[in-house]
Amino acid sequence: MRNERHDERLSDAELELFLQYLHRFANHDVDQFANMQVGDPEYPVYVSFSRKPEAGVDPEVYRRP
Repeated sequence: MRNERHDERLSDAELELFLQYLHRFANHDVDQFANMQVGDPEYPVYVSFSRKPEAGVDPEVYRRP
């Protein structure tokens, strides 16, 4: 399923659904790590999911939604 509304912010309901899906993804699909490139192809966003924080980063800086 694709949504082509890339130029719009998420509504509150969409953000809540995104966070629910993100938690499910983290719990069921991230074994050790997952790397993705998303967003505008000319200005991509690089996203890394991992079971441990970045080297040298205090786990306390990660916000839990």
